[in-house]
Formats: sequence, C-alpha cells, structure tokens
Amino acid sequence: MVNMTTQDTEDAIARKRPTELSPGAVVAQSLDNEWVNAQLTKEMIEKGTSLRDVEKIRGKEARAEYFRSLLNTRQVVVNRVFFYNNRAVSCDLVEGGAARRAHQKLLGDGSLVPYLVNEHQPAERPPNMTVDEQAFTAWQETVEGMPASSRITCVRMSWEDQENRDATRNGLFNPFAGQVQRLTATDIPLLAAQVGVPPERTAQFGARLHELVGFSSDRRTRGELVSRRVLYDEFVSVPGLPASDVRYDRNKPFAGEVKQLLDLIYNVNLADALGMYPLTPSGGLRRIALQEWRDVRTAPSGVVTDPEQLLLFLRRQAFSTVQDRLTPSAVDTLTLEDIWTLRQSEPWHEYMRAFDALTADPAAFHDRVGRVFDRYVRLNSEIVRVAAGRRASRAKAGKWAPVIEVVVIVGGAVFSAITGDDTWGVVGDVGAVSAKAGGSVQLVLRNRREGRREQKFAREIAAVRFDSAREWEQFHSMVRRLPGYREQSGSRAATSSATVQDDIPEY
Repeated sequence: MVNMTTQDTEDAIARKRPTELSPGAVVAQSLDNEWVNAQLTKEMIEKGTSLRDVEKIRGKEARAEYFRSLLNTRQVVVNRVFFYNNRAVSCDLVEGGAARRAHQKLLGDGSLVPYLVNEHQPAERPPNMTVDEQAFTAWQETVEGMPASSRITCVRMSWEDQENRDATRNGLFNPFAGQVQRLTATDIPLLAAQVGVPPERTAQFGARLHELVGFSSDRRTRGELVSRRVLYDEFVSVPGLPASDVRYDRNKPFAGEVKQLLDLIYNVNLADALGMYPLTPSGGLRRIALQEWRDVRTAPSGVVTDPEQLLLFLRRQAFSTVQDRLTPSAVDTLTLEDIWTLRQSEPWHEYMRAFDALTADPAAFHDRVGRVFDRYVRLNSEIVRVAAGRRASRAKAGKWAPVIEVVVIVGGAVFSAITGDDTWGVVGDVGAVSAKAGGSVQLVLRNRREGRREQKFAREIAAVRFDSAREWEQFHSMVRRLPGYREQSGSRAATSSATVQDDIPEY
C-alpha cells in the first residue's frame, strides 16, 4: 500500500459543500449496499436467504443502475461506505488494473463524489461499522494511489466539525425520523396498496406502522437517534449479522414492506438534505408512496404552479425518425473503463448539454425535450459502438424502440404519457388528492420493449404545487380532454414504471 503523509492526503482532496456541486448531481439509491428490489426481498424472506446468497442477482441490477447513473448524469454522489460495502462498486477496486484506474479517473474528475458523514478523508474507517475488509483495503489503495495531479472531490454538510454535526442531525437524522413518524398520518389503505399489501391485510399493516412509529417516537423522547439500522434490527432484519450476510426476518410482520419504505425514506432524505435529485432504481418504490403532497416540498428544479403549464408536459411530442434500432441488452456487461470512455465522447457531452438546458428551464419543455431525445439516441449509438469494439464483447445489441415517458404526479394522482416510435398514450391513475397538492414531473428515457438492465434513465425535472382544489380540478379536466386519454381509479403498486460519537452516528 502506498504511504501518504497527512499533508499529502489533505492536498489530494477538494472539499465541497452540497451547493458547490453540479446542479444536476444525483444520489443513486441502487448504490445503497442494503438495496434489494421488492420482488427479491419477498423471495429472500420466504427462503431465509441472505444478501450474500443473492449477491449475483442483486449485483447485476445494482451494476446496471450504477452505470446508468454515470451515463446519464454529470455527477453521482455516493455515501463513502458504498464504495467498499457494495460489490457492484467495489469489484473494480478489488480487480485492480484498468478497472481500478477507470475508477480513479472518475474520482479525479469529480464524476464520483464521496459523501462523508463526519470523516475528513474518504479512506478513513467509519467508526462502529462493519466493512468488507478486502474491499475496504482496495478502496484505501485506490485513494492513496491516485495520480499526484488528481484531487478527489468530497462533500460534507459542512467542513467545520460542530456545524457539520448540527447540520447532519437537523438535515438527515431529524427529517428521517420525522418522515417515519408521518407514516401513520398517511392514507393507510392507499399506502398499503402501493407497497403491495392485500386489501384484507390493510388493518394489520396499519397496526404494524403504528408500532414502527411508536418505537421511533419513544427513542426520540429518550433523546436517542432514530437510524435505519436501528429500525431494521427491530422491524426487518435478523439482528447481529454483518452487512454482507443480512437476512430479513420472516417472523417480523410486513418486514419486506417496511424495508421498502425505510429504504425509500433513507435515500430521498439524503438527496433532499444535499439539495440533489434522488435516483430511484427501475421497478423501485416511487416517492409518491410517501404522500408528500400533504407537505409540499421544494425541489432542486423549478416549481410548476399553473395547470395549463403542467399540461404541456403531457401533450404529444414530435421526434425525428430513429434510424438506429439497437441498444445494449445489458448495460452492466460493459466495463467501468467503457463508461469512462463514453463520458469523454462528444455524444455524451451533447446529451449532457441538452439535459442541462431542459432542467434549467422546465417551462421550455416542448421546445427542448426533442433535443434531449435526439442526443439520447446518439449516445445510445455510441454505447453500441464502444461495446462492439471490445474484443470478445459480451454486450450484445438488442432491438430498440426508444420512447420518452413523462410522469406527472399531483397529490395522489399519477399521469403517464408515452411518446416516440409512433407510440402515443396518456394514462391517469387517480388516487387520493388533497386540496393543497404537491408533486413532481419526471422524465423517463427508455426502450418501449423494456429490459430490466438496458440503458434507460428517469429524473425529476420540476416540482409541482397547486394551492387549491380548483387548480387540481382545472388540470384534471384538461387532461381528460387529451386525445387517447384513459383513466383508472384505485392505485397500482407505486413502483417506478421504467423507472445517507461525539462523532456523528452512521446514517
């Protein structure tokens, strides 16, 4: 291992606060070393299997989401623990050679940004945490072996220790506990339906949430912090197991549903605290499940308050004919070196410029989304070219029907418009809607013939706020008049459609 002096390490770090990062920076939930999709969680509970047992299956999906986030955004903020406790990330560090060098390049240009809770250096061992020792050693070697000309961009809430402790408690721990405690203030039948609880078990699910909230409240009353790990041990996991061997306890009622909610709260809470976009994995629980329209929030993007302006997002868009009909059938069969190469290409830079222009002015959606679509298609062609150029490439190309999906969430209602490849349609799923309704506009770029690990992307591009029932009714009336609109009542599962001592304790 390369030995560096304290001064060497200090000089190798670019210290940033959240506001100093890229406006399009994201936090990817799939890089959470505890992330498991809902279906796999259910299977793990039924069979009593551990995270280690399902590592191959889970790792493929996490790896694909990892690569997608790097292909579709300028900057990905990663809780420093995930660099060595998530094998989808750490495998490149452990492998060494070209894979580790590619990781170092992404660290060196600020594409990957470690989020430090209370550490001053990214390679510090976090206190009171179990780590994958082989991967942690590889992470330390990666950091210490950075080229002399490179600096790793790291972010903390503040680089002044006391201010950081206060900001972390107030920006992470307290909001996390607060969101957990608000679960029983939600529409329980709606929430139950969204996480897949059968109607006949809704009452038991509501009672379990009351136990969760009561436990959280008791800890806060005693002045103890409420963390995801504490709640996991009580309501989800078999306690006392190392992170890599975690099992979800079949004897704990609704362990899977509670886990999905805690994971969603944990990851969007970190993104909110850092003022960034949360990336929810494809098929993951949507943020709408938290029913935040009851507490309208701000967003790093613009805020839409006019019903007519909001309607523009759902209207049919016209795109140029797509000539290239291929897409890599599995993004994770690329290498991290491929991802680095793609991020240096002109098609990638053009795609980023088009997306930046759109998110900077969501009101110009109709004029700018076509350029995003065009640049997305060009980037996909470059992905196919890079994959095909590798000797003995395993990244096979499949048929592609690229489409844009716009998802508008207002209160408890979800409207989804799909356009592209001669496809057009708008579907409304109307649930509970409050008089003061908040929500968001999400842009999804994907293959209509969807594969779970293909190149696709979803990101919130604007927040929504209606201040009266009249505005909601006006918007709903206009949407109903869109050609081809169809509506269904009730609620489908709220999963994506394509789609973070005297030291601070671990978040």
